[in-house]
Amino acid sequence: MSDEFAEIHDELRAVARGLLGRADAEQAVDWSLIARSGWLGLEAPAEFDGADATFAEVAVVLREMGRAAARSAYPSVAVLAVGALALLEPHPLRDELFRGTVAGAVVPVVALTAEERVGAESAGAVDAHADLTPVGSPFRLVPGNDGLRLHGRAEFVLDAPGADRLLVPARDPGGELVIAAVEPGAPGTVVTARPVVDATRGLGRVSMDGVAVAQASVWRFRGDGERALRRLYDRAAVAMACDSLGLSEAMLEATVGYVKVREQFGRPIGSFQVVKHACADMLVQVAVARQLVAAAVGAQVTSAPDAAAAASMAKAFSTDTAVRVAGKAMQLHGGMGYTWESGIHAYLKRATLDRSLFGTPAEHRKRLARRYASV
Repeated sequence: MSDEFAEIHDELRAVARGLLGRADAEQAVDWSLIARSGWLGLEAPAEFDGADATFAEVAVVLREMGRAAARSAYPSVAVLAVGALALLEPHPLRDELFRGTVAGAVVPVVALTAEERVGAESAGAVDAHADLTPVGSPFRLVPGNDGLRLHGRAEFVLDAPGADRLLVPARDPGGELVIAAVEPGAPGTVVTARPVVDATRGLGRVSMDGVAVAQASVWRFRGDGERALRRLYDRAAVAMACDSLGLSEAMLEATVGYVKVREQFGRPIGSFQVVKHACADMLVQVAVARQLVAAAVGAQVTSAPDAAAAASMAKAFSTDTAVRVAGKAMQLHGGMGYTWESGIHAYLKRATLDRSLFGTPAEHRKRLARRYASV
């Protein structure tokens, strides 16, 4: 990424760090505060009261969310919902929802399963150079006597339990991939919370059993719907990479600070060679993750041809790194690291979930291996 906007990013980072640092770790960050900060509209066009910025600015906030292990639906809304709305053709109801999302009046969630595999085995026969993210949706729109009916189910949808609008990717009767806007309380819609190891995140199962959908609530993508859905998955993967990078940086800083003051045998434990080496290894891993995440974010901003590969590289390495760094931080904190009061457990659990969401490292590496198999 260019340093052209470095000063703006530094200012945004400082504001986000200060705001998130003051938030209650046991409570979700105040949604109205996030909306007033303008973070929801960073990437939204000016016509919808957005800042007309790019994914690079969203990534700054995502990284700080990870650093603070913040409880918020921001990644789902700013990355997936805003991303999906921007990819849709203009429509009065879509435009109204876009403005409401930017203002914080609506919390839309895209019903994409966070467990979606990115390996080629589920995508059928593909070219080695093709984008290997499987497309499609478990939802389908079928014609009924009184209009369209939505059927299907998605497991482990990020932030689904707290959504007040569901954006459901579905196949219409003609086989085209569209977005159906559904109220969570609509008859036939069931959102069930799915408990996971990370208490800072909420996931849920979204089930649709004959949900009536008005034609006006079915919106089409600009261009190819499959390509748009691939792009959303890649955006989500990069968002998890940003979150993982932020929490890795937080764990590295906390550990270095701790080993400087914790004494054993009359000297700081940071003076012992084995501890120095462990911290140096953490630093190298975080530095590599930082470069890969920056490349992935830049590729998303410019819609580069290799954006999918950059997303997989960043997701695979940074999420693996976060688990290793958080685990090492817990170890270097000694007995204190295993206590509830240290807070390190929250970062380790979050890192573990980040590693699984939107493709595991193994699946993303398989995607990269297939992509370059014939190079």
